[in-house]
Amino acid sequence: MIASRFDSDFIRYLIVNKFRPGDRLPTLEKLKSDLGLSMSKLREQLEVARHLGLVEVKPRAGIQCVEYTFLPAIKHSLLFALAIDSNLFSAFSALRHHLEVSFLSDAVARLNHQEKIRLQDLVESARRKLDGTPIRIPHEEHRALHLGIFKKLDNPFVQGLLEAYWEAYEAVELNVYADIDYLREVWEYHEKIVAGIMTGDIENARNALLEHTELLRARGIFTSEIS
Repeated sequence: MIASRFDSDFIRYLIVNKFRPGDRLPTLEKLKSDLGLSMSKLREQLEVARHLGLVEVKPRAGIQCVEYTFLPAIKHSLLFALAIDSNLFSAFSALRHHLEVSFLSDAVARLNHQEKIRLQDLVESARRKLDGTPIRIPHEEHRALHLGIFKKLDNPFVQGLLEAYWEAYEAVELNVYADIDYLREVWEYHEKIVAGIMTGDIENARNALLEHTELLRARGIFTSEIS
């Protein structure tokens, strides 16, 4: 039984009692009694579950189960890895790239017309920032574009890994990268990717994504400043 593999009495309790997103849990006093734990031990296990994104604790609302997402667990592990060795970002970047290429067709097939228009709007917004005075780095558009392409993908693990990439990207401060020529070239590829999505030519969109990666390798950026 999967529940037995957890060291946490609290997490086993969540599994065995089949709590669903939105369900409210008993009070700490009731949980303490039901689980036979000290209050300090219960709070410790509750905090672990909260960091894993399994529950949330709010004033007056108490403890509630939330919709499962892979991001909290992978985010903490990834940020810890980068704190030890920032060069590990390149390995995670390579994983993220292969995920995007592999799941592109399925992800795009799930987008509706308005969601595709939103991708076009992000490209246009990024262009305005890059061509404006003063020049601004379109980081918000960058993150929103990539995650927007995969937002409807029915796979919480891929979603979590892709979202974790952007947490890492900001943690190693690539969102403040300032080579304007590089940024403009990157957004030319983003424009090609979105054009392929808009016309239904997924092969062209995928090729633009692959060419984008080759551009980064040619410039020696893939190992430390991948986009």
